[in-house]
Amino acid sequence: MIDTAVLRDGLDRVCARAGLGALAGEPQRLTGGAVMESWRFSAGSGAPTRASEGAPTRASEGAPTRASEGAPTPQPPPRGEGEQFVLRRAPSLAFMQGRPYGHATEAALIEAARLAGVTAPEVVAVLEEADGLGSGFVMRALPGTADPKVILGCDDPDGLLRGIARDLARIHRLRQADVPAGVPVMDCRAAIADLRQQFMDAGGDRPIIALGLRWLEDNVGLVSHPQPDTRPGEGRGQAGGEQIVLNHGDYRMGNLLVEGSGLTGVLDWELAHFGDRHEDLAFGCMAVWRFARYDRPALGLGSIADYIAAYEAEAGVTIDPARFRFWTIYRTVWWALGCLKMAAQWRSGADRMLERVVISRRTSEQELDLLLLLEEDAPEAEKARPVILNDWTFQSDGEASDIEMAVAVSEWLATLKDKLGGHDRFQLAVARNALGMLARSIRLAAHASDPLGAEALLAGRASLGTEGVLSELRRAAFEKLRADVPKYPALAVARTRWKIEE
Repeated sequence: MIDTAVLRDGLDRVCARAGLGALAGEPQRLTGGAVMESWRFSAGSGAPTRASEGAPTRASEGAPTRASEGAPTPQPPPRGEGEQFVLRRAPSLAFMQGRPYGHATEAALIEAARLAGVTAPEVVAVLEEADGLGSGFVMRALPGTADPKVILGCDDPDGLLRGIARDLARIHRLRQADVPAGVPVMDCRAAIADLRQQFMDAGGDRPIIALGLRWLEDNVGLVSHPQPDTRPGEGRGQAGGEQIVLNHGDYRMGNLLVEGSGLTGVLDWELAHFGDRHEDLAFGCMAVWRFARYDRPALGLGSIADYIAAYEAEAGVTIDPARFRFWTIYRTVWWALGCLKMAAQWRSGADRMLERVVISRRTSEQELDLLLLLEEDAPEAEKARPVILNDWTFQSDGEASDIEMAVAVSEWLATLKDKLGGHDRFQLAVARNALGMLARSIRLAAHASDPLGAEALLAGRASLGTEGVLSELRRAAFEKLRADVPKYPALAVARTRWKIEE
């Protein structure tokens, strides 16, 4: 994390260059953001002093990482008469390597979307080398919160869902001529090949991910038939027989600001690209982004049917259920591998934040979600096969075990909760969550790899139709997730669907 003195000096230079007025108060690190850092600060006449500032809000800072359970909900600082801004920056320049475009392009894209009527923040400055803050940009802070716990408890979830659908349709109206050069067009076959390479780079030993990759390769014909564009100025081609559109790429709960029951901002545009509109629609409906509302599959707010109906009414198109399912499976595989990469980033030294290693263990969430999606295609006889959990027993005697050591450290950390605030308190919750994962994983021995099974599934020599494969994948996914994230809502769904008795 950047030194606070360096941060203040850099923000002083940015504020002066952008005409924002003098920096006032201490910049506050905002929780969340799986990749980028976000800092809230005040500038201009009447801004809060450093002594009067409270804990940061989640206003224009990025998405929750789901790295911790029960992380504190910060309260907004006193606003005073000064303006509130948010700095969004990469934790290191290494994080920007290999990306299709940098923060300057992302900032220009956000501005283009805002000027086109999308509910996006105003970008006021792009970082320069002389600022000493690396790569990033500064936005005006918007009202509202991105905290799913708050948003999902709003008074009018149906109305909010309709508003979110309408804004997505507005994003999809943007064409290549409307946005800065450098925003890529997705090649679906190439994207799947890249996922396969990521999988092999990560060890190639996860059977459920291998199964998902094989399914994508076998079904890519559903979406990858580019056709010439017949509408001038509307883009260079079509995806799956339909006009390509600008995809936000990360349109889901956690990247949407809400005040009351109204949408106030769309955040985190770093994954934007041109492609199939069904991808954006499906991503927000993944189980992981429903948070505690598994029963509301559309962003944790309502039904997929209502979400799609509101989108269709605004966009003037009809959504294809088969393509929607394809992209749900694609993005579940994508996020599973994204979680795995967090561990590699930590190991490389590019970012040694605790959240990275914890998020990497969220891979088990996506493996279970993926299996629940894929098993729809399994033979009925395999679906009916029982799931037999391993019988792991734990003896407690003699010197303290590894499990007891982890529990003891977690209990001691809990005594520090009231002594910390802001990002440090969030990190404490992440640390305790990590220790819980460690203790449960040791007890259940739930993280054995299976390279041979994964290779057979990826090559197509085994499938969900192979006797006993589905039952074994169910067992492994269930045991792994109950060690990593036992409160994940899909675990209870799987226990009921698979008739598992513990």
